Amino acid sequence: MARIAGVDIPKQKRGVIALTYIFGIGRSRAKDILEQAGVSEDKKVSDWNDDEIGKIRDAVSQFTIEGELRSEVSLNIKRLMDIGCQRGIRHRLGLPLRGQRTKNNSRTRKGKRKTVANKKKATK
Repeated sequence: MARIAGVDIPKQKRGVIALTYIFGIGRSRAKDILEQAGVSEDKKVSDWNDDEIGKIRDAVSQFTIEGELRSEVSLNIKRLMDIGCQRGIRHRLGLPLRGQRTKNNSRTRKGKRKTVANKKKATK
C-alpha cells in the first residue's frame, strides 16, 4: 500500500479514486493532483513507481488536508456556536442548519426517535 499524507491508499483502485480516501481531496482535486504530477488518471496505484509517488506527495502537500483541515472545520463550527448566530444555535441543538423542515424528516441530524407519552385525561 502506498502511504500519502498519513493515509494508506488502496492498491487495487485507480489513482483518481484512491486519492479520494484522503480527507479534503475529492474527485476534481484528485484529477488536478495527478495532472500536476504527470500521472495518468486511469493508472492503478499498484502501477505507480517511487518517483510518481514522490511527485504526488509533493502535489498533495500544497493543500490543507486530513488533521489540519478537520481542526479548521471544528474551529469554524465552535466559532459559530460561541457567537450565538443561527447556524451556531442549530449546531448546538443538533438540528439541520440550512432551512430544512424538521417535522417529518432530518433523522440524520436528530438521531433515533425519542417517543414522548401522551398525558392521560382526568376522569370525573
